[in-house]
Amino acid sequence: MDANDEGSKPKPGPVAPEGATLGGATGGTSLPGRQPTDAPVTAEPVTAESTADGPTADGPVAGSVAPQESEGTEPVAPPGFEGAEAEVVAPPEFAGGESEVPAPAEFGAAGPEGGVCPEAEAPAGLAALSLRYQIAAALALAVVAVVSCVHLGMVFLHVAPSNTVTKQHGHAIDEWIYPEFEQNWKLFAPNPLQLDITVQVRALVRAADGTSRETGWYDLSGLDGLAIDGNPVPSHTQQNELRRAWDFYIGTHDGENRPTGLRGDLSERYLRRIAVLRLDREHAGGRGAVVDRVQLRSQTTNVPPPEWSDEKVSDQPVVRELPWWAVPESDRADGLTEASAR
Repeated sequence: MDANDEGSKPKPGPVAPEGATLGGATGGTSLPGRQPTDAPVTAEPVTAESTADGPTADGPVAGSVAPQESEGTEPVAPPGFEGAEAEVVAPPEFAGGESEVPAPAEFGAAGPEGGVCPEAEAPAGLAALSLRYQIAAALALAVVAVVSCVHLGMVFLHVAPSNTVTKQHGHAIDEWIYPEFEQNWKLFAPNPLQLDITVQVRALVRAADGTSRETGWYDLSGLDGLAIDGNPVPSHTQQNELRRAWDFYIGTHDGENRPTGLRGDLSERYLRRIAVLRLDREHAGGRGAVVDRVQLRSQTTNVPPPEWSDEKVSDQPVVRELPWWAVPESDRADGLTEASAR
């Protein structure tokens, strides 16, 4: 008879008497055909071999008939599982639900709370500094920017043609520019400077016994050249002090050594003080001698042209002597103080 026929009914199996147990617990009644046991039965771990031969968690083995439960009867446990509940221990990573595997930080994946991983948002540059250091850096940058703008403005006004601003604030502009940031166009002139200018000085000194005598000429430019020669880091005074002072004097006096502006007297005093300082450094007139008067002169010669040039220039020096200047006591004292300090 076919099992699917409507008239066929499954034969009822033996029903366990009331009070009987399926697992053969102590004091209970076992099913017919099974021996009672006092030891509890432990669940065996489910392996690949067992699942191949017996029922699996996904369903019954193909070709088998699933047991049917009737009303009023207790489910029958599979053989070997009587009297005990199988305990399936989940792996640690699956305990409590789905595993949360964090994505690598370098890809900027979302973190456990839905945000971006901290490594992906690590600040860099000024943002990595604390608030007070950020404020200090911002102030420093602001000061540098302001000073740079002021300097560029001062240089522009210095080289620009005379205008209302330079007429009203010319003194402030000169105080900012001179002597470090002086601008000139000698290097970029159509005919660059091709002259060798040396500045010399001599003095009228008073010796310790009260007698006066005149010294020879001291080549101040030559002394600066000796100090610069072989020195990898020559000082600013050795390179530019005397040259700038002489250019300052020539620019504020005419060919007769008469001042042409308000700065003429300033250039005379500046050049005289440098001469007194150099004479004191060279001990002009001997120990204890006092400089009463000084006289300066320049000797200008043309730089000879290269051999391949057809240019012809004179090789005779042009000498320009300045008048004798009396040395006031203030210049002499300042010169002695500066000389002793050096």
